[in-house]
Amino acid sequence: MERNDVMSERRSLRTRRKRKRKKRFFIAIIFLMLITTLSYTGYEYMMGKQESQGRVSGDDGSDYTLDEISSKYKDEFKGVDNNDGKTNVLLLGVDQRNDETPRSDTIMVAQYDEDGNKAKVASIMRDMYVDIPGHGYNKINAAFALGGPELMRQTIKENFGIDVEYYSIIDFDGFTHIVDTLAPDGVEVDIEKDMQYKAADTNIDLKEGTHDLNGEELLGYARYRSDSKGDFARVERQQEVIKLLKEEAVSINGVMKAPRLLGTLQPYIDTNVGSGKVLGLSKDMIFNPVNDIETFSLPTDDNVWNERVEYPIGLVLAHDEQQSAEAIQEFLKE
Repeated sequence: MERNDVMSERRSLRTRRKRKRKKRFFIAIIFLMLITTLSYTGYEYMMGKQESQGRVSGDDGSDYTLDEISSKYKDEFKGVDNNDGKTNVLLLGVDQRNDETPRSDTIMVAQYDEDGNKAKVASIMRDMYVDIPGHGYNKINAAFALGGPELMRQTIKENFGIDVEYYSIIDFDGFTHIVDTLAPDGVEVDIEKDMQYKAADTNIDLKEGTHDLNGEELLGYARYRSDSKGDFARVERQQEVIKLLKEEAVSINGVMKAPRLLGTLQPYIDTNVGSGKVLGLSKDMIFNPVNDIETFSLPTDDNVWNERVEYPIGLVLAHDEQQSAEAIQEFLKE
């Protein structure tokens, strides 16, 4: 073998060895990053779960764990994903106290259109007068008390022609923990007027102006209804809060806190949305965030009037049923 060939082969061998060392180095770096990410994710998740495992006192002084109200409805819920590229989720805000029947004060249908990259939220006022399957006419929030999210699903489908595929129920205590985890310094809100309301289980005291609200204060802002517009104004504020929290969640700070947020959420939420679906939707929302969340309220301003029905139902929001169904279908299906 000639000298030049030998030198060339040696250089080639050294080059291959250098490439192997670089490859091993990059593999080690990637492996280290993976281990660090998994460790961080696991630590943050467990810290969030640990922080949310505290016990709370009931009105009678007894303690109960919030874990006791989770995962009660999954087996009986009959919603089915029709794989049309749109995910419809029934969102229910629940005020749970001890062994009382949980009350659904917030009723929403949230839709994410993966193909069109759109997010929509349709709010249904809790006093809306509807036909609850098997129980006759009543306020729509009675459906949850009578039969959980499955009866609420049936009620929405029968009255409005909208079938939800998943449900998520969150306890109001969980809402405050979510806000405080996502935005420890508070969420900036422009409060349009002074808001005061005090009852046995509620104390709302907010001043007009721009303020950074913590979880408890933001919950009070979203639930306030003691003004001339009642539930109409409350629904508007709830939709505003969802948009504010969406901005916090898709920020870099919010993404970094996602593992801890999931851990915080676990004891307070009951849902049939599987972890794979959650991760898929979260990935889409983070890497391809929607610019805005479209909102809608039912009944609409031009199709509602107060009506009093027999005891114990009392004052309800009456409406033209066909007009209501057409309005929400147009909003969600366009």
